[in-house]
Amino acid sequence: MATVHQDEGIVKNDQGVIENAKVQLAYCHITSPVSGRVGLRLVDPGNIVHATDTTGMLVITQVQPISVIFSVAEDYLPQIQQQLRRGNRLSVDAFDRAQQKKISSGNLLTLDNQIDTTTGTIKLKAIFPNTDLALFPNQFVNVRLLVDMQRDVTLVPTAAIQRNGQGALVYVVQPDQTVAMRAVSVGTTDGNVTAVEGVKAGDTIAVDGFDKLQSGVKVVVRKPSDSGSGRVTQ
Repeated sequence: MATVHQDEGIVKNDQGVIENAKVQLAYCHITSPVSGRVGLRLVDPGNIVHATDTTGMLVITQVQPISVIFSVAEDYLPQIQQQLRRGNRLSVDAFDRAQQKKISSGNLLTLDNQIDTTTGTIKLKAIFPNTDLALFPNQFVNVRLLVDMQRDVTLVPTAAIQRNGQGALVYVVQPDQTVAMRAVSVGTTDGNVTAVEGVKAGDTIAVDGFDKLQSGVKVVVRKPSDSGSGRVTQ
């Protein structure tokens, strides 16, 4: 019986040796806590590394999904909070530097807990699936956050809106080819267009040459083919 116990002890001891070997083997591998893209290595074969090194051996960045940090004016915060309280999922689009090409689409994840008093803005965080790897870590993008959708509104080029002491106005071309100032109520601006009240669809509106325009001045409308865009000249 003593021999049996002795053999069982030997087996358990051998099992302990095996488990210790497995632990030592695990120490020979470094497992990343996240999936992502590995950057250029910070050490080369033959370099000595220490547990106290602050630079590390390499940097791994998560790319799927990827987050985008952007800021909006604090004036829009109540509208954003109202949509979030309703449980609405706000869509976010990332555009290139020229704001001409949409790179990827995602959704608003969360917002910061305080407003930056130096800029009057608040930071927001959006998450993008980035399935096609179009977004790259630390890449500069322009972001558009869809907070609300307006329907049946009249849009005019933002450049056409002028202001005087009484408020906002535009120059509308009359049937007799003269211009007339018309007061407008300015709504939401999105990129190069603005929603306004006070004009109707189909009106011809001046977009430049304002230093020469005044009510009653006769103008000639240039076709888009003449200059690449529709304009009004005196």
